[in-house]
Amino acid sequence: MKKKNKYLLAGIITILAIVFIFNLTYNYREKQISSLEGTREAYFAGGCFWCVESDFEKQQGVLEVISGYTGGDEVNPTYEQVSEGITGHYESVKVIYDPTIVSYSVLLDVLWKHTDPTDSEGQFVDRGKQYRSSIFYSNEEEKQIAEKSKSNLNASEVFDNPIVTEILPFKVFYPAEDYHQDYYLKNPVRYNYYRHGSGRDQFLESVWGQ
Repeated sequence: MKKKNKYLLAGIITILAIVFIFNLTYNYREKQISSLEGTREAYFAGGCFWCVESDFEKQQGVLEVISGYTGGDEVNPTYEQVSEGITGHYESVKVIYDPTIVSYSVLLDVLWKHTDPTDSEGQFVDRGKQYRSSIFYSNEEEKQIAEKSKSNLNASEVFDNPIVTEILPFKVFYPAEDYHQDYYLKNPVRYNYYRHGSGRDQFLESVWGQ
């Protein structure tokens, strides 16, 4: 009888533990969903999306960055198709951010300070239209902010050459293959080797300093 009671008590404790964990998980998910309310999305291209994703994810107020493809008409393009320059798409990123913490204007500054906006043929070692720097606006407000930001950068004369980063209407965004997401975290050695070899950071340091 004592053995039965012991098993019964163990069963009750297990059930209570499962219920407790379920409630914790449910409440956590509810908070996560709630915290995403009011977020916005922005779309940029700046050459290799591994680098652009990494740079934007370091910005306070940015909740998530997804590497992908946008700007073209090909449906569900692959990395191989985009990198060959046959789809019209750009390697790009989708930036999910909290506008109460970071503004669209600040996100534009992140783009300016992590790309070469004077290069009309690509970015650093990556050549071709699919690697050009671009801003994809989703509404008239974003378009106006982007145009003003670009004009201000031109007027600042930080760069000797004119700013050629395109400001284009957003169409549709296709997430890149899973192995590209958070590449700088999954493959830090290969990522850092590529980034250093691309000359990106050397260029940025020459323009903006440390």
